Amino acid sequence: MVLAAVDDFLFRSKIRTTAKQAGVDLTFVRSAADVLEEARAKKPTLVIFDLNTDKGDPVSTIAAMKQDPALAGISTLAFVSHVHAGLIQAARAAGADAVMPRSAFASQLAEILLADRTPKP
Repeated sequence: MVLAAVDDFLFRSKIRTTAKQAGVDLTFVRSAADVLEEARAKKPTLVIFDLNTDKGDPVSTIAAMKQDPALAGISTLAFVSHVHAGLIQAARAAGADAVMPRSAFASQLAEILLADRTPKP
């Protein structure tokens, strides 16, 4: 089960199509509150964040997840335009498990969705 906090139409479409082809259960969420609520309810193996969103504050949401003992073990991956060095640093400081450029995320999406993730203690 993967949660995706992504509102960009093209990335949502690519993620949805790739997840379907890979047989990965996927849920899109729209807000920080939804991410936290769905993560508690569905216990995903991965939460994907688009740092370039105009909605919500993905960096604060990542930090909230990593500070919550019930959610801290869930893997987080953020993607962002490579020119946004400040966002990259902020996401890493918030505890994101991986931060990658949008182009790398798009090209590696199938591998990302299929990666075996063992929950962290």
